[in-house]
Amino acid sequence: MKLTPLADRVLLKAIEAEETTKSGIILSTANKEKSAFSEVVAVGPGGMVDGVEVKMTVKPGQKVVVAKYSGTEVKIDDADYTLVKQSDILAIVE
Repeated sequence: MKLTPLADRVLLKAIEAEETTKSGIILSTANKEKSAFSEVVAVGPGGMVDGVEVKMTVKPGQKVVVAKYSGTEVKIDDADYTLVKQSDILAIVE
């Protein structure tokens, strides 16, 4: 199945957090939080949103930081994705 975002929406896939610390301590998966880092999978075309021209500044393949409780979670072909507005993306990781 293919999912194409509309308007100013961006499809993200969470980047799994490290399960061990730098010193080698294994972290429990029971209290694992949702990662703030994601990879951009697909980007909508932008355009007019609420009467304002929106130009898309993120591209597929970029790593980004997203607001903690933003977006809509979607499961496609046993993979978890999040669909967010571009304005919910806080930063691009380089």
